Amino acid sequence: MIQLKRVYDEARPQDGRRILIERLWPRGIKKTALKFDAWVKEAGPSHALRRWFGHDPAKWDEFQRRYFAELDSKHEVWEPILKVAAKGPVTLLYSSHDTIHNNAVTLKEYLESRMSTRKRELAHAHSHAA
Repeated sequence: MIQLKRVYDEARPQDGRRILIERLWPRGIKKTALKFDAWVKEAGPSHALRRWFGHDPAKWDEFQRRYFAELDSKHEVWEPILKVAAKGPVTLLYSSHDTIHNNAVTLKEYLESRMSTRKRELAHAHSHAA
């Protein structure tokens, strides 16, 4: 299970593994104050894409398309997150004020689609092995 949470929200035991997925450290948060298990900077969109998007909802669909394309070429970044998520709950931490149009929403959607694809591939492999 993959969940989303703003870095400004309180950590809870049900968060499971907490992974910060921002390229830049969140504003107003002391490094000693944030509870997280890993900081995967590369999971965030490139600086160029982040600047282009600028949290403009009108650019949302194109942002998602471009971010998916970036993620497609970074298996080594998101594969470890999937491995952790296969073992238990994972919470992706983000700092955006917009809880609908942000990179965490897109990354979660991307990861969940990869998990579904992987399950289908495993089921297909098992059915042919039998």
